[in-house]
Amino acid sequence: MSVHSANKTIEDVQNSEDTRRIDIDRVGIKSIRHPVLFRQRDGELQATVAMFDMTVNLSHEQKGTHMSRFVEILNEELGELDIRTFPQVISDMASRLEADHAYIETHFPLFIRKKAPVTSVPSLLDYEVTLTGEWIAGLSKLWLKVVVPVTSLCPCSKKISDYGAHNQRSHVTLTVQPRELLWVEDLIDLIERQASSQIYGLLKRADEKYVTERAYNNPKFVEDIVRDIANDLNQNKAILYYKLETENFESIHNHSAYAIIERFK
Repeated sequence: MSVHSANKTIEDVQNSEDTRRIDIDRVGIKSIRHPVLFRQRDGELQATVAMFDMTVNLSHEQKGTHMSRFVEILNEELGELDIRTFPQVISDMASRLEADHAYIETHFPLFIRKKAPVTSVPSLLDYEVTLTGEWIAGLSKLWLKVVVPVTSLCPCSKKISDYGAHNQRSHVTLTVQPRELLWVEDLIDLIERQASSQIYGLLKRADEKYVTERAYNNPKFVEDIVRDIANDLNQNKAILYYKLETENFESIHNHSAYAIIERFK
């Protein structure tokens, strides 16, 4: 028997009618890992491994969705991730699954080559990136999220100490909904400008001296960091909404300092 003939005899249970009459908000696949090529700001493609959640709504009269179609879409359309075309993929997914609402979230590490500030020795630094897209009845929405490690130095410690000041590594997490094209690297640049100092993958002695003194001369509380970044975000016309979080992993306490600002513009 041919595959075509066999398929005609197999019942499509998912398409059968459901009698409970309850709509499902989201149904699909979650936490599926897949290799991708991510399109960077400079046009280059970076190979990485991403985790995907892919869902659609399901109307009350239908028993189940077609789970295999999510994996087909992942293999056929999401091998290359491009911020500019990501919303169209979600629209195509809604059409393919005959849904009014479709949602894809993917997160992955992005490695950016940075030069040390004095010696210019190159190294890679990793950033955690999340792309979230939603399509509802013809309207597409996109969110970009990035976690950026930076250095912060305590102004109070510097002020009250005879010498030195305590500093710490901090994570700035920024989620934005753009109203026009924004690259992940644009957000990283914006955040790193406002830290006490940037973080680098590799530093020589001259570089270490520079970043230590840079942080000492640019002390910031967790409140300062979120306010300074928010000030830049408020002036950026490409951003419709942002959620900005900063967590300082304190070096003299067994807890973190934390601040958040969330705004629709």
